[in-house]
Amino acid sequence: PLVGEAGAVGVVHEDGSRTAGWLTPSRKLELFSETMVDFGWEEYATPGYIESHVGHRSIDPANNEIVLVPTFRLPTLVHTRSGNAKYLNEISNTHPLWTNPADAARFGVGTGDLVRINTEIGYFVARVWATEAIRPGVLALSHHMGRWRTSENAGSRWAMGLVDLDNDGNGVWRLRYKQGVQPFRSDDPDSERIYWDDPGVHQNLAFAVHPDPLSGMHCWHQKVRVEKARTDDRYGDVVVDTRRSREVYRTWMECTRPGPSRSGLRRPEFLMRPVKPRRRAFRAPGAEERA
Repeated sequence: PLVGEAGAVGVVHEDGSRTAGWLTPSRKLELFSETMVDFGWEEYATPGYIESHVGHRSIDPANNEIVLVPTFRLPTLVHTRSGNAKYLNEISNTHPLWTNPADAARFGVGTGDLVRINTEIGYFVARVWATEAIRPGVLALSHHMGRWRTSENAGSRWAMGLVDLDNDGNGVWRLRYKQGVQPFRSDDPDSERIYWDDPGVHQNLAFAVHPDPLSGMHCWHQKVRVEKARTDDRYGDVVVDTRRSREVYRTWMECTRPGPSRSGLRRPEFLMRPVKPRRRAFRAPGAEERA
């Protein structure tokens, strides 16, 4: 009931039947968006190219900068939803950093080498896999491993490593593995047959919050700088400066154009949501029509 004007349909056919159409206010495929205008983004009311935070012009290859795709994932494991799936963990139990051989040569590393991946707010240490399966100029680290626990019996021991989590008192935190995945005794005899030990790298910790100015959704792709692992680096290390993280978040928030819309809406009514609130919840209290 919140989609489209009252009674609006996309197409009325010759036999009188109706096709509902697109989930837009007009039920048509809208090449000009009144919604974008209403929410103060007039320059994006028609489709066009928007340069992102990882656009080509923002990358400096001479400084070993490159784009990291952290949303890449294998088809066997997804987020934490498959963390307890022992057969899937047996299939996918390593966490390499996919790197084209041309980029690996440029960084002076090869398959199996450790590298420090520097982000805006810190770094993490990963293991290189040089492969033609990824195009030059892009790195990828699958979004299915890197789970960790701070106590022996917490979480899924099928996929989680045991870590130390320390901070220096000034906002800088370090996560370091004490032990990887190991066989353990349980009601399932297969838990004693675990032969893999790689818990993966929790890359997400090293990413600052990037709220897209238009939608608010997180912009996942990252511009990173690659260097060979240093002497004291260990696989799976994650170091983050939370003060710097807050600075980056505030910088991104300054790019937004706060609501409500000119018609007083918190957000467009027609956008899909898993659970729709009452219609009045979309309207900001006391919001007046703005020209």
